Amino acid sequence: MHQTPLTIYCLAGFFKGNDFLRECHDAGHRVVLVTREKTAIQEWAFDCIDSMITVPNDAGMEDFIHAVCDTARFRRPDLVVALEESDVITAARIREHLCLDGMWSSEARIFRDKLAMRRRAGESGIRQAAFAQALHYQHVGEFMERVPGPWVLKPRADASAIGIKKYSDSEDVWKAIDKLNAETNPRERAGSYLIEEFIAGEVFHVDSLICGGKVVVAGANRYGNEPLKIAVEGGIATSITLEYDSPIRQKLLEANEAVVASLNLKDGVAHTEFIKADRDGEIYFLEIGARVGGAYTAEAFEAATRLNLWREWAKIVTAPTDEPYQPAAERKRYGAILVSLAKQQFPDTSAYNDPEIFYRAKREYHVGLVLTSPDPARLINLVEEYKSRFERDFMSFAPQQDRP
Repeated sequence: MHQTPLTIYCLAGFFKGNDFLRECHDAGHRVVLVTREKTAIQEWAFDCIDSMITVPNDAGMEDFIHAVCDTARFRRPDLVVALEESDVITAARIREHLCLDGMWSSEARIFRDKLAMRRRAGESGIRQAAFAQALHYQHVGEFMERVPGPWVLKPRADASAIGIKKYSDSEDVWKAIDKLNAETNPRERAGSYLIEEFIAGEVFHVDSLICGGKVVVAGANRYGNEPLKIAVEGGIATSITLEYDSPIRQKLLEANEAVVASLNLKDGVAHTEFIKADRDGEIYFLEIGARVGGAYTAEAFEAATRLNLWREWAKIVTAPTDEPYQPAAERKRYGAILVSLAKQQFPDTSAYNDPEIFYRAKREYHVGLVLTSPDPARLINLVEEYKSRFERDFMSFAPQQDRP
């Protein structure tokens, strides 16, 4: 049973999660932020942070473990939480080292390693793309003979569309694998990648709160364009809440519950992506993260439901065992996101002044708006209008990243 106040160590490789820190502080808990030197200067909720641990910018996992242990002599952690995708396994290793509750590395790896994720989901019968590790040459060759192209080659450990390449010719796949195996860093070689069939279709994300292994709140959104296409070709990324009575929403929520159960996520938050395949209309699992989604997903979720994912996540992990988390009643509105790289350092969105605007992004060389309305048709029309204006007023493009 949790005792109050708790001491909560929050790992943040990137600047995100202020609302998680605020909720923990408001509930009377002690917050220790663990981050890199370059991230420590961001606009954190310093009034909600009891102490900060900084590690060098090039620090590895062992450096984080040692840094936490040095402080743990005086402030023993009750909980260790990863606020960012890249910190999930590091947080798990710290829990293991200190024998704390929560996911340990074997469990956390499922939510970070796309190959392990695929294998676990496959064992549970979850519908997903055919796949193979891009390591054993015979295995890869047999896979491409068995599964028609195109295929995608993707890093096992990166989030979103980072590092993913699409190929239609097997010779191009072999050239890519040879190039990877020529890397000096063993972690960059082909064994750290998987190859899977490319499934064309509409892409969706389901964001959910999980308590006791059960999904207690979930929202389903449709992407305007598939994230891989945006990453490769550029453009305005959009997302909009699905209509609450739509059959596709019900299918997605059921699929999400099956994925959460199969991967054994007990308490926290998840961002899960699915695709509705053009070839058969079925829902296929793409990936899941044990984290709050990026690109203003949390703001759009709050716009639609009135629930802040960061704060609700904090309530779940700090709830006493004998008083489990109970979510507040949801508001059933609709939320939408528009986001793009911008050619201006600080884009001015003041000319966008419709009352549906819920949130304006504040990030260098990025432009983003979150909208809300009780009328989904109004949001769809507004997203299309704003998308055209974004292309004219702000949009920029940068080559696809191979690494974060």
